[in-house]
Amino acid sequence: MAESEPRGGAITVSRLTCYPVKGCAGTDVASAPAAETGLEHDRLFMVVDAADGSFRSQRTLPAMAAVRPEVTGGGAGLRLSAGGVESLLVQVAPEGERRAVSMFGKPLGEAVDQGEEAAAWFSEVLGAASRLVRVAKDFDRDGWGETPGKVAFADAHALLIASTASLDGLNARITARGGRPVPMDRFRPNIVLDGCAEPHAEDEMRRLEIGSAVFAYAVRATRCAVPMVDQATGLRAGPEPIRTLAGYRREPEYDNKVSFGMKAAVVRGGTVSVGDTAGIRWAGDRVGQPG
Repeated sequence: MAESEPRGGAITVSRLTCYPVKGCAGTDVASAPAAETGLEHDRLFMVVDAADGSFRSQRTLPAMAAVRPEVTGGGAGLRLSAGGVESLLVQVAPEGERRAVSMFGKPLGEAVDQGEEAAAWFSEVLGAASRLVRVAKDFDRDGWGETPGKVAFADAHALLIASTASLDGLNARITARGGRPVPMDRFRPNIVLDGCAEPHAEDEMRRLEIGSAVFAYAVRATRCAVPMVDQATGLRAGPEPIRTLAGYRREPEYDNKVSFGMKAAVVRGGTVSVGDTAGIRWAGDRVGQPG
């Protein structure tokens, strides 16, 4: 079935962001190739506990948000910057010494260690003995949900997609109760969509053709404590937006967690750009936007 034309007007990409190091700051891009595991360079690297290889996260180390990674040389280098320390240019090792790593208590296999300088840099910045690792060339990890797809070091899915309408609806609720609105970066999406007729329309998107790539719905994106971290400073700034989301976005299917945005798999690789129009097939094959 061909993708439907949205009744409320065109839905377009307003922002593209990749996160080279899991848990660290994102990089906004005008255009990006999307391959099987997501946008180019997205979550190819991960910081792990030096002792047991378990992943490090803003959930327990919010200062990770203020670490700024920059991919250089087409992926040959990774520049790391953070307040109060000298930046470091890591010469990326796609092959080399491997280290067993895990996420949420589950083994992920082995990743390629990126050396002593990167380990010392992250250990100093985070105040905890750490190593930087990269996805190995033979890494193969399945996602889960309606369309599982493949995933690198993201939590469980290739992409997170959210809409400005969802953020506007949430912020209206936050300000109505006397709180301050939150920016979109609290949710760390890869693709932000403009033009949705209603908040959380992305819940009903089942297939999206954007640029030359095609994405498919996996699950609603359930949220932890990370959206309560100020992504500019690396400091916790809660209780919003989780407090307000808890009032209207509880998900009984997902252990009663709150949700914002949706997770998607890449079903056809291609290039995505800011300004691209999304051709969308909605749940139930309905024509036009829900609402």
